[in-house]
Amino acid sequence: MPIPLRQNLKVASYLMRQRLAKKEKFPLIVELEPLFSCNLACPGCGKIQYPTEILRKRLSVEEAVGAIEESGAPMVSIAGGEPLLHPQIEQIVQELIKRKRFVYLCTNAILLKRRIERFTPSPYFSWVVHLDGLKERHDQAVDRVGVFDTAVEAIKLAKSKGFRVTTNSTFFTTDSPKTVREVLDFLNDELKVDAMMISPAYAYEKAPDQDHFLGVRQTRELFAAAFSEGRRKKWRLNHTPLFLDFLEGKQDYQCTPWGIPSYSIFGWQRPCYLMGDGYTETYKELVETTDWSKYGRGNDPRCDNCMAHCGYEPSAVMATTRSLRESLRAAVGTH
Repeated sequence: MPIPLRQNLKVASYLMRQRLAKKEKFPLIVELEPLFSCNLACPGCGKIQYPTEILRKRLSVEEAVGAIEESGAPMVSIAGGEPLLHPQIEQIVQELIKRKRFVYLCTNAILLKRRIERFTPSPYFSWVVHLDGLKERHDQAVDRVGVFDTAVEAIKLAKSKGFRVTTNSTFFTTDSPKTVREVLDFLNDELKVDAMMISPAYAYEKAPDQDHFLGVRQTRELFAAAFSEGRRKKWRLNHTPLFLDFLEGKQDYQCTPWGIPSYSIFGWQRPCYLMGDGYTETYKELVETTDWSKYGRGNDPRCDNCMAHCGYEPSAVMATTRSLRESLRAAVGTH
């Protein structure tokens, strides 16, 4: 099972409490961005396009932990920028684990070997290493030769020390069903990572490369072909079956942007981490003062080609909880 039983049970309990409280909008996981600076300049990401004074800023431990506590979310994805550049990143992780939050620390793995001794394996903690393809493809995606080999070495090291390791792979128009299958086979069968996350690239407005983002039709065709002949069942994919169905075009949902909100040095981002329409100080203010009807496919042109995890995984999760069949399917990991 790619998602640990402990996590499944805690999230299920959390969802039940929200339903009993009759809450309509609540976070499933918070994307915490404690900094925007990075040691790579990936053409598909625009975080380092901020001015120098912004790239020098860091969330404090108190700010980071306070935001997660205020939101009440059971899971945290720490992204950036490169989180391992944050001088207090291990304290942030430790404090969140103390509060029994499931923490996913996203990294390009360049610094992982040097920083790993600062962390301790825990059932509440997972490394998330970005790998956007095999060697040539990944090094091209991050615009630096040798990063793939560094990441593979770091994954093996983390696994040897008892850490849970997940990967995150983003796919562009330069990918094919073959390249998708190749990297997932490698991660699943050769590196034997604990779980894998996948995502179609979204046209992030600050990204230097605006030419290789997938549209909805292209996304569905890519994943339908990559998943054909029952291939997806063998991969340890860290997604609900319904989200994978969504990527293939077998399901369609409305976006649920408040389900995976983003908190950074600017505050809570409206409406999601991919679109910057302002910020609020609290999650409560984000939910109550954002006009959510303005967003989603058919409402905002910027949303028309989006099939991103941050908006549609929560929608798939909620659809799963409303169906006994889908709940059982998700529980046993039947993709």
